[in-house]
Amino acid sequence: MEAVVDEVVAPEDLEKFEKKYSAELARGSVSKDSAFEYAWCLIRSRSSSDIKKGIELLDDLMHKGAKDDQRDYLFYLAVGNYKLKEYERALKYIRVLLKNEPGNTQALELEKLINKAMKRDGLVGMAIVGGIGLGVAGLAGLIGLAVAKKAA
Repeated sequence: MEAVVDEVVAPEDLEKFEKKYSAELARGSVSKDSAFEYAWCLIRSRSSSDIKKGIELLDDLMHKGAKDDQRDYLFYLAVGNYKLKEYERALKYIRVLLKNEPGNTQALELEKLINKAMKRDGLVGMAIVGGIGLGVAGLAGLIGLAVAKKAA
């Protein structure tokens, strides 16, 4: 599953699908396939602004598209949000997919990966908060010591 979330789009592929999407947009009508292909490339970009744009396109497709297509939209919405470290949102999308397809192994693997990242980042967050707390307590102790020495 790491291979899916870590995959990076080749610049020439991104350019190719962007041109196709833009040409259709200029003509006034973008096919769902062109929009999805471009969104899929954007989700695999290293750029967070590209990933956000891909998420917007996928979200739009999901609301306008047929139920049959939603599996891919939901999956890549989860991948995009995972890459942006928007784990709660990623989990929301992957759980909707799993509600419709409880046996989807790719979705189950992504859910595990998201949960693992949430735990890892949660622990890192706790360590940072704990370190700040220790720093403040240490500073308060030093101030107290300095005040006590002046009083004596």
